[in-house]
Amino acid sequence: MPSNAHLERARNHGVNPLVYWLVRASFQSFFHVYFRLSRIGREHIPQSGPVIFAANHRSFLDPFVIATMVRRPMYYVAKRELFLPRLQGWFLNALGAFPIDRGNADEDAMSTARAILERGDCVLIFPEGTRVRPGALGRPKRGVGRLALETGAPIVPVAVIGTERVRRGWRIRPHKIRIRAGRAMQFPQVDKPSAELAGAVTDRIWPNVMLQWEWLGGLPPVRRAAVVGAGAWGTSIAVALQRSGIEVQLGTRTAAQAAEITAAGGENPRYLPGVILPEELRVGRAADLDLESADLVVFAVPSNDLPAAVAEHGARVRSRAGVLVLSKGVVTADGRTPVEYVAERVATDAVGCLAGPGHAIDAVVNGASLVAASADPAFLQQLRDVLGAAGFQIEATDDVIGVELAATAKNAAVLAASAAAVAGPNAAGAAAGKVFGEIADYATRLRGGRPETFTGLAGAGDLVATVVEASSRNRRAGELLGRGVARADIEPQLGQTAESLHVVPLIARAMESAGVRAPALAGLAAVVEGVDDPAAWAQAITAPTRPRRASRAA
Repeated sequence: MPSNAHLERARNHGVNPLVYWLVRASFQSFFHVYFRLSRIGREHIPQSGPVIFAANHRSFLDPFVIATMVRRPMYYVAKRELFLPRLQGWFLNALGAFPIDRGNADEDAMSTARAILERGDCVLIFPEGTRVRPGALGRPKRGVGRLALETGAPIVPVAVIGTERVRRGWRIRPHKIRIRAGRAMQFPQVDKPSAELAGAVTDRIWPNVMLQWEWLGGLPPVRRAAVVGAGAWGTSIAVALQRSGIEVQLGTRTAAQAAEITAAGGENPRYLPGVILPEELRVGRAADLDLESADLVVFAVPSNDLPAAVAEHGARVRSRAGVLVLSKGVVTADGRTPVEYVAERVATDAVGCLAGPGHAIDAVVNGASLVAASADPAFLQQLRDVLGAAGFQIEATDDVIGVELAATAKNAAVLAASAAAVAGPNAAGAAAGKVFGEIADYATRLRGGRPETFTGLAGAGDLVATVVEASSRNRRAGELLGRGVARADIEPQLGQTAESLHVVPLIARAMESAGVRAPALAGLAAVVEGVDDPAAWAQAITAPTRPRRASRAA
């Protein structure tokens, strides 16, 4: 049956009553038992007359579960490709589906929807245009606004959640599904609405769908973000997020630092000189941030300051918010990474990190290619969307431990290379390679990290960017360490925190406790702690190893 025949049947004949009600009865019973279907807000749905249902779209199951909200047939558009197999096309058409050519202004499908509404039936529209999963809801297209204006039919906003977790390959798994309908909306009928008017009406409808979605526990879009820490990266991320249209608060350590930024005309002269902050970006003490209303909270503090920041601010992060951690390294002597540390202490499941070659000023001016990592696929997609809109090219991965330990390996390797450079470039390269390799071996063999993470942007890419950047804190810290400057005197000379000085002893202890042999890293940790001489360690990096003597026979 060609597409125009499917459209003709939907316009003039409607569903096949026998097929529709048999399938409906079977599906509804199955949904209640297998998916523990919950339907909320059915009292808001008109019992007669034309109705447009505007819903989010996560799964192929959505039309079938949403149809259980009403006691009369519901018609809906489906992509034209689904109707190509003859039997499948007939069956879907019998259940109320009619084809649409996605990506084009399909006037035939729109006229079919109008005809169905004019005879007093229900039409289900997915304003996103296609399935959107995971993450927050997608952007709506203006077709639903146009249809509402052309027909004057009431629009019922609907959200469905849980259907995206049902299917894995061909397997249909049991998972709780919930649907919620809001109060019907209605707009005056207009014969030929303009594109601008249709878009404006769609912009009125979609927030009501989002309201139902968030009520069901769906991930909200990032409207407001709070950045704890006004260092170089914290300020850069705040600027980028503000430029993307998000309302951003930037929290400084002290009131004096906030006043310094204000006095400098909206510039952070200590950490991000030459970059003027957007006027809309709110700067104040971190203690005064409105974390309770933030959809995204960014901890942009060095790893050694993370425990204090979490202790002070973690309890104010709302459970529905996502948390992005920019700290690089490990936090405790047992090798706890920043994401692990935050996830244990902040009441949210959505925690992720950001790594990769990202020099702060260069990232604001020229952009950057970064890696976002999270075990929560919805939050990971949200990070990808938000950071992409902020001007960054984002690679997404669920290898959180790999990304965090790759960043640890990078910092340690840069410190090792610059400290060993007093013995020549060969020693510097050997020190960096050995330290990086030892941590990578620990991460992939014992912690579940993936080798490709260390050879990609989060590992090798970030290592190169840090080595070639003369102003890198970890590189400069290593140079001072190699010249014999004590650890306690290095950061005062830098005027900033060098995370590697704090991270190297911690990761060395964690690997030793795990039984991992890491002589290059252990030697570097001894140098950092003042136990070993940096020149002697640097010389030992390339010193030939003595062959073992064969044991005498007994």
